[in-house]
Amino acid sequence: MPKKGDEFIVKLGKTHLGWGTHRYTSTRDIIYEEGYLKIPKDVAVKFNIYMSNKTDANIIYDFSTNDKFYVNEKLKASGCSTRGDIYAKNLAGNGDLKLLGKWFTHIKAKVGDEIKISFTSPTDIILSKV
Repeated sequence: MPKKGDEFIVKLGKTHLGWGTHRYTSTRDIIYEEGYLKIPKDVAVKFNIYMSNKTDANIIYDFSTNDKFYVNEKLKASGCSTRGDIYAKNLAGNGDLKLLGKWFTHIKAKVGDEIKISFTSPTDIILSKV
């Protein structure tokens, strides 16, 4: 589980900013304003950020943005690189895949921008545009 002071920075790509429109599969309809943040594998391992197939793992994080656009919302750690992997590869709105997309729009995020994910406790995150 992450601890207070753990942080990492991710560079936004086209997929992160338009998850519901820039897809490599046609398994569902296009959905605008979906977004997510990538968790690099080495970071997930280092900070013990798991997905739901890890017994007793915390996968829900309270988060706020440094600009106060969001305060005390929920992110879910999910997805894995290979089948059966216990480490999460994404952070996205818990039950709302548009949550981060709305913030990306608010901060006028574009491909190449960087987002800092800072843990203020094992279950709390602050997001900031670098």
